[in-house]
Amino acid sequence: MPAFSHPQKMNTPRQDMSVILVTGSYDHEIRFWEAWSGICSRTIARSGESGQVNRLAISPDKRLLAAAIHKKVNIYEIASTANEPLVTFEGHTMNVTAVSFHNEGKWLVTGSEDGSIRIWDLRSSSLHRIYDNGAPVNDVVIHPNQGELISCDQAGSIKQWDLSDNICSHELTPAADVPIRSVTLASDGSCLVAGNNNGRCYVWRINDEHTGLPRFQAVTRFQAHNKYLTRCLLSPDARYLATCSADTTVKIWAILGNYEFKLEKTLMGHQRWVWDCAFSADSAYLVTASSDHTARLWEMSSGETVRQYNGHHKAAVCCALHDGAG
Repeated sequence: MPAFSHPQKMNTPRQDMSVILVTGSYDHEIRFWEAWSGICSRTIARSGESGQVNRLAISPDKRLLAAAIHKKVNIYEIASTANEPLVTFEGHTMNVTAVSFHNEGKWLVTGSEDGSIRIWDLRSSSLHRIYDNGAPVNDVVIHPNQGELISCDQAGSIKQWDLSDNICSHELTPAADVPIRSVTLASDGSCLVAGNNNGRCYVWRINDEHTGLPRFQAVTRFQAHNKYLTRCLLSPDARYLATCSADTTVKIWAILGNYEFKLEKTLMGHQRWVWDCAFSADSAYLVTASSDHTARLWEMSSGETVRQYNGHHKAAVCCALHDGAG
């Protein structure tokens, strides 16, 4: 049973690792939260260290937290109380905008405004590979098969990178020169959704290359928001799409047959831009981070806020949640 069904078990990350909830902010702080009580159980206050926290990712085994901080990535031990990272990956020359763990925790992928995608070996703490994307990278996700990456960029392109052949094998440009802000993949690798700066979402079916059909088959597009879209994310059960926006809302789209997306509910409560979101493992809850300095935990069934996390002194721009099996 998913950990979120047992609020009585939710203590601090050091006492109980069933739920890891983390937020990052322009106040240079990373905060760990007790999901149900709303209490901040640990703060990584990077005093004297410059650079805002851009993105967060939790390793599949719940042991490590990767924090993209300006031009570098700090790797922290979640069970520790230390402010110092275990290791720091440096080499990007501009903001790191994306970070994601391999499902066995062997490597980490990052994307940056410097136009590069980098793969870091967590076992040797070294840089393994660099891809030249040719334009500032806004997001990178790892395909569930762990053999491909999907990136999106400021030039309006979506690219598939084949890790075995070390090449860009496919490129999509749904709207020329309109930056693609965010990409998300279904957990079974069957569907890709991308959201752009104009608030529009594009959907592709991903076909097995052995079927003879195009690898990416465009199936629909729709206007999710009338303002800047910051994040789109498919739920683990692939039944919903969450979209975050500068319009202060999060919209939840039900995914019907034939890849039809229907607006199910609009989550309202944040006072400023909503930058990031993360689903619980059972797709029943959603965490969001906003420029209003707060994060919120939403119940998907009711669309209501069940907890608000207060403590950041500037915009909360990223969040990470891991309540599944470690």
